[in-house]
Amino acid sequence: MFQSIMNIISLWALPAIILVILTMGLAKKVPIYEVFTDGAKDGFKIAVNIIPYLVAIIVAISMFRASGIIEMLESSLAEFLSTINVPADTLPIMIVRSLSGSAALGVFSDIANNLGPDSYATKLSAVMVGSSETTFYVLAVYFGAVGISKLRYALWVGLLADFIGIVAAVLVCNLMFL
Repeated sequence: MFQSIMNIISLWALPAIILVILTMGLAKKVPIYEVFTDGAKDGFKIAVNIIPYLVAIIVAISMFRASGIIEMLESSLAEFLSTINVPADTLPIMIVRSLSGSAALGVFSDIANNLGPDSYATKLSAVMVGSSETTFYVLAVYFGAVGISKLRYALWVGLLADFIGIVAAVLVCNLMFL
């Protein structure tokens, strides 16, 4: 019963929201089409403004992965990571997650495919992906969209939050899965 109600709600939620917005716009005599096209123009301008930031992130991730630094870090930190019950296979997630969500999901997909969905490394990686943010991407998109070039403390606070999210993921997974 509950499932069928939720299916009906999810099926009709978006059309209902659109209908309410259009009805409210008509009731308030807002020129809906003109306002919509003005918003689309602004959105396109913002997208063009953030392209350089996104290209820089993509190039940085590609260079980072192609250089072999991640593999070098994995081999050099494997012993330390094993003492705190962190598989070395999860290190790329820790590094890439702050840069790009799609790159992190690609790395996570590789871990899940290679080690299996029930492995501890896959579970830990899933929790890490869910408990951290794409700090550099967020800063590039949002700060770039409004023209802020001095990040001040936003970068450090974002990276600190990512670190805390990773530490919390390790602690929670150690308690739940080991």
